[in-house]
Amino acid sequence: MRTITLGARAWLAAASVLALAAAGCNKTPTIPATPAAEAAAKPSDNQAWPAAAVADPGKLGFTADGLAALDARMSKSVADHDVAGMVTILVKDGDVAQFKAYGLAGGDRPMTQDSLFRIYSMSKPITGVAMMQLYEQGKWQLDDPVTKYAPELANLRELTWKDGKPVLDKSGKPVLATPKRPPTMRELMTHTAGFGYGLSGDDPVNKAFRDEGVLASKDLDELMQKVSSIPLLYEPGTRWSYSVAVDIQGYLVQKLSGQKFGDYLKEHVLTPLGMNDTAFYVAPDKVSRFTDVYHWDKTEGKLVANPDRPDRPGFTDPNRLESGGGGLVSSTHDYARLCEMFLQKGELGGNRVLKPETIDLMTQNHIGDLRLYSDGTNANPGLPGVGFGLDFAVYTDPAAGQNPYGKGTFYWGGAAGTWFWIDPVNDLFFIGMIQSMGGARPDAMNYRNESAKLVYSALSAPASGGAPAEPAKAQ
Repeated sequence: MRTITLGARAWLAAASVLALAAAGCNKTPTIPATPAAEAAAKPSDNQAWPAAAVADPGKLGFTADGLAALDARMSKSVADHDVAGMVTILVKDGDVAQFKAYGLAGGDRPMTQDSLFRIYSMSKPITGVAMMQLYEQGKWQLDDPVTKYAPELANLRELTWKDGKPVLDKSGKPVLATPKRPPTMRELMTHTAGFGYGLSGDDPVNKAFRDEGVLASKDLDELMQKVSSIPLLYEPGTRWSYSVAVDIQGYLVQKLSGQKFGDYLKEHVLTPLGMNDTAFYVAPDKVSRFTDVYHWDKTEGKLVANPDRPDRPGFTDPNRLESGGGGLVSSTHDYARLCEMFLQKGELGGNRVLKPETIDLMTQNHIGDLRLYSDGTNANPGLPGVGFGLDFAVYTDPAAGQNPYGKGTFYWGGAAGTWFWIDPVNDLFFIGMIQSMGGARPDAMNYRNESAKLVYSALSAPASGGAPAEPAKAQ
């Protein structure tokens, strides 16, 4: 349970009543108690939260030895040069159990709790929040066709497949078909709409994403023009396949709201949540806090800093593509506030960004029996006990994959190794911020798996939770 304390205004109002009564006065107090003032104060009401761990994490149900083991393992991974540095945070019942910075941010700069990271695909849940705000306003429905809001996608074709391979004609060109129907908005938010991405795969669709430089587009309008010229990878609704779908969502936020995507996020999501370091680029006064990305160089046998990509604007350029799928920079502090908002059912610090029922809708499994990471050959060979909500994965049956999380835990990660999970059953979340891309040291730490085992081992009585809820019907 969260600690319940009386808010400062309520104390002041009560003191006023007592003072007036002692003076024999029956006047109404000058500062009356209000429902907001009487509400339970939470540490996260202060925008500086999270700043430090509580003095006694044992009161949150963690053992001192367990937290020490978590700390020691993270420290060892830095000493072993798995990464140059990292920041981790563990929060339970609205209080910080552990908040640590390790190693270096870049060069000889020490990593600090307020270091800034490329969060890449951990941008996706933030875009999802924006989308669901517009859903609450009635601007779209889950089973609407995407083409209702993006008519430029109306003439998409799709690859044809045989024996797990794309069908090609005699000239080597892909044989295309017309989809049975356009993808739905639900499918767009669950990576079942059939789009490609270009991050991997040697099929004609993913090759076209790379050749056309879809993710290097100058803006969302150009990105959509390019996407509209590339066939779908799969028939909508038939497979889970990681895709450009969340960048399309960013375009839709922009179109449905009438605001530039980044402006919408700042006004309606980031500022209300106190996520003031989260943006699509790093401002000049924050560059000193920005961490470098490293990879393990096999030849030199050490970590080497990655150069900036030459094919797109750098992270200090305000003209970068506002990529809802992977473009944000953030801090551990900011992402912790996002995670706590989810645990508080859409509200943080008195600012409500989503309704509780919307949070419930987002965190349910919306892909039925489909599995993540389908390979295009077998039916669904992906992860057991894992489904997908609206812009993140959900553990529907953690025991099926021998995972320690409570049922209904939802999670995702980023291309540079960042990871998080949110466990509503245990009122707990964990975030790990690293910057590693391009190859890891042999036998390097498996951060998600090992951190999860250590966190739940440190928890004296973890709850497993009940059966996952069924997806709500579109309204």
